[in-house]
Amino acid sequence: MKYLEYTPLDRINDFLSHVNLGERTIKGCLEAYSCKHTGTDKKLSLSLENEIFDYLGNSLDTDSSSPVEYLSCRSSRKTLIYLLLTLYHMYPDYDFSAVKAHQFFTEESWDSFKQIFDIYMFEASKEWLDTNEGSPLLENLYKALDEVVKVAECEIYSYNPEADADPFLERGAIWSYHFFFYNRRLKRVVSFRFSCVSNLVGDWSLLDDSSFDEDGEIFDGMDM
Repeated sequence: MKYLEYTPLDRINDFLSHVNLGERTIKGCLEAYSCKHTGTDKKLSLSLENEIFDYLGNSLDTDSSSPVEYLSCRSSRKTLIYLLLTLYHMYPDYDFSAVKAHQFFTEESWDSFKQIFDIYMFEASKEWLDTNEGSPLLENLYKALDEVVKVAECEIYSYNPEADADPFLERGAIWSYHFFFYNRRLKRVVSFRFSCVSNLVGDWSLLDDSSFDEDGEIFDGMDM
């Protein structure tokens, strides 16, 4: 996987790097990758595929809702591995499991993505219009994505891991979303993660520390 630089993505990334809304901050980041293997990708890809084959070999589950049916399809395995390789490049210190990660991916449509974006990025979109003359944030996002991965040809996936399996989850996170736009023909994938973080977490932690200090002074000189 090779990181790709695109100016249209940079403009949106610059805006979403820190949208301060007072008690909370909205953050977002777009990253584009080519699906051509580089460096250790081949070894990692083989390791992930072997993990899937081991799972399939040991599984007796015939339920159509289980991962078996999906993972038995070669093209599905390939897509999953590309998405995981993207995650590995974004967060190299985290050990992603192919079989477990499959449970966290959900195939989406542009409409379902737009619905989530419109709800959770409403305030950020207002800030965009205030600071950027012209078209709305979502429209600019679509154009930027379309230039890189041709949205109409994309498979769109959301990634919603459990909290203890989410390397992107920040302290004080109120909500967080992560989407992947994968173009099979172009062999490119764009990751888009956006979240809302409380700005009060730091204040609370300072308050807690000072409270502990005061408690310590109260108990000084007392027999415990």
